[in-house]
Amino acid sequence: QVQLVESGGGLVQAGGSLRLSCAASGRTGSRYSMGWFRQAPGTEREFVAAINWSGYITSYADSVKGRFTISRDNTKNTMSLQMDSLKPEDAAIYYCAARVAVTSIMRTPAQYDYWGQGTQVTVSS
Repeated sequence: QVQLVESGGGLVQAGGSLRLSCAASGRTGSRYSMGWFRQAPGTEREFVAAINWSGYITSYADSVKGRFTISRDNTKNTMSLQMDSLKPEDAAIYYCAARVAVTSIMRTPAQYDYWGQGTQVTVSS
Protein backbone atom coordinates (compact mmCIF):
# COMPACT_ATOMS: atom_id res chain seq x y z
CA GLN A 1 0.00 0.00 0.00
CA VAL A 2 1.06 3.53 -0.73
CA GLN A 3 -0.58 6.50 0.93
CA LEU A 4 -0.52 9.83 -0.89
CA VAL A 5 -1.27 13.22 0.63
CA GLU A 6 -1.47 16.39 -1.45
CA SER A 7 -0.96 19.91 -0.17
CA GLY A 8 -0.47 23.41 -1.52
CA GLY A 9 -3.80 24.14 -3.15
CA GLY A 10 -5.59 27.42 -2.67
CA LEU A 11 -6.95 30.55 -4.27
CA VAL A 12 -4.79 32.52 -6.67
CA GLN A 13 -5.39 35.25 -9.22
CA ALA A 14 -5.02 34.56 -12.90
CA GLY A 15 -1.37 34.84 -13.85
CA GLY A 16 -0.23 33.77 -10.42
CA SER A 17 1.58 30.66 -9.21
CA LEU A 18 1.00 27.76 -6.87
CA ARG A 19 3.16 24.81 -5.91
CA LEU A 20 1.46 21.53 -5.13
CA SER A 21 3.19 18.79 -3.18
CA CYS A 22 2.46 15.12 -2.80
CA ALA A 23 3.94 13.11 0.06
CA ALA A 24 4.08 9.33 -0.26
CA SER A 25 4.28 6.87 2.59
CA GLY A 26 3.92 3.15 3.05
CA ARG A 27 5.40 0.92 0.37
CA THR A 28 7.87 3.55 -0.74
CA GLY A 29 10.78 1.12 -0.88
CA SER A 30 9.53 -0.03 -4.28
CA ARG A 31 10.01 1.96 -7.44
CA TYR A 32 6.90 3.75 -8.67
CA SER A 33 5.76 6.07 -11.38
CA MET A 34 3.79 9.18 -10.41
CA GLY A 35 1.49 11.69 -11.97
CA TRP A 36 -0.86 14.59 -11.44
CA PHE A 37 -4.45 14.67 -12.62
CA ARG A 38 -7.23 17.20 -12.18
CA GLN A 39 -10.98 17.19 -12.20
CA ALA A 40 -13.30 20.15 -12.53
CA PRO A 41 -17.02 19.90 -11.66
CA GLY A 42 -18.96 17.97 -14.28
CA THR A 43 -15.86 16.76 -16.10
CA GLU A 44 -13.80 13.61 -16.17
CA ARG A 45 -10.46 13.36 -14.43
CA GLU A 46 -7.81 14.51 -16.85
CA PHE A 47 -4.09 14.06 -17.16
CA VAL A 48 -1.89 16.99 -16.18
CA ALA A 49 1.67 15.70 -15.87
CA ALA A 50 3.63 12.55 -15.16
CA ILE A 51 7.16 11.67 -14.15
CA ASN A 52 9.06 8.43 -14.27
CA TRP A 53 10.86 6.81 -11.36
CA SER A 54 14.22 8.46 -11.97
CA GLY A 55 12.69 11.86 -12.56
CA TYR A 56 14.53 12.30 -15.82
CA ILE A 57 11.50 11.74 -18.05
CA THR A 58 8.40 13.89 -17.81
CA SER A 59 5.23 14.36 -19.80
CA TYR A 60 2.66 17.15 -19.83
CA ALA A 61 -0.80 17.78 -21.16
CA ASP A 62 -0.73 20.27 -24.01
CA SER A 63 -2.86 22.65 -21.97
CA VAL A 64 -0.19 23.07 -19.28
CA LYS A 65 3.00 22.59 -21.25
CA GLY A 66 5.39 25.47 -20.67
CA ARG A 67 3.52 26.64 -17.56
CA PHE A 68 3.67 23.66 -15.19
CA THR A 69 6.72 21.74 -14.02
CA ILE A 70 6.63 18.34 -12.37
CA SER A 71 9.47 17.08 -10.21
CA ARG A 72 10.15 14.47 -7.56
CA ASP A 73 12.60 13.81 -4.74
CA ASN A 74 12.91 10.10 -4.09
CA THR A 75 15.03 10.69 -0.99
CA LYS A 76 12.03 12.40 0.59
CA ASN A 77 9.29 10.42 -1.18
CA THR A 78 7.74 13.60 -2.50
CA MET A 79 6.50 14.92 -5.83
CA SER A 80 5.74 18.51 -6.73
CA LEU A 81 3.88 20.44 -9.38
CA GLN A 82 4.97 24.03 -9.91
CA MET A 83 2.13 25.87 -11.60
CA ASP A 84 2.90 29.25 -13.15
CA SER A 85 0.83 31.62 -15.28
CA LEU A 86 -2.35 30.07 -13.94
CA LYS A 87 -5.56 30.51 -15.89
CA PRO A 88 -9.18 30.28 -14.70
CA GLU A 89 -9.51 27.05 -16.69
CA ASP A 90 -6.83 25.47 -14.49
CA ALA A 91 -9.23 25.54 -11.55
CA ALA A 92 -9.99 22.01 -10.38
CA ILE A 93 -9.28 19.48 -7.71
CA TYR A 94 -5.76 18.21 -8.28
CA TYR A 95 -4.88 14.62 -7.46
CA CYS A 96 -1.53 12.89 -7.26
CA ALA A 97 -1.30 9.26 -8.25
CA ALA A 98 1.23 6.44 -8.06
CA ARG A 99 1.74 3.08 -9.70
CA VAL A 100 4.06 0.69 -7.90
CA ALA A 101 6.55 -1.49 -9.75
CA VAL A 102 6.33 0.65 -12.88
CA THR A 103 9.09 3.06 -13.73
CA SER A 104 7.84 4.52 -17.02
CA ILE A 105 5.48 7.39 -17.83
CA MET A 106 1.74 6.77 -17.64
CA ARG A 107 -0.92 9.20 -18.77
CA THR A 108 -4.31 7.66 -17.99
CA PRO A 109 -6.06 7.38 -14.62
CA ALA A 110 -6.72 3.66 -15.07
CA GLN A 111 -2.98 2.97 -15.08
CA TYR A 112 -2.53 4.16 -11.51
CA ASP A 113 -3.06 2.14 -8.35
CA TYR A 114 -2.99 4.76 -5.63
CA TRP A 115 -4.53 8.20 -5.32
CA GLY A 116 -4.43 11.07 -2.90
CA GLN A 117 -7.52 12.78 -1.56
CA GLY A 118 -7.07 15.83 -3.78
CA THR A 119 -6.36 19.50 -3.21
CA GLN A 120 -8.50 22.34 -4.52
CA VAL A 121 -7.03 24.94 -6.84
CA THR A 122 -9.15 28.02 -7.53
CA VAL A 123 -8.08 30.67 -10.02
CA SER A 124 -9.88 33.99 -10.05
CA SER A 125 -10.06 36.06 -13.22
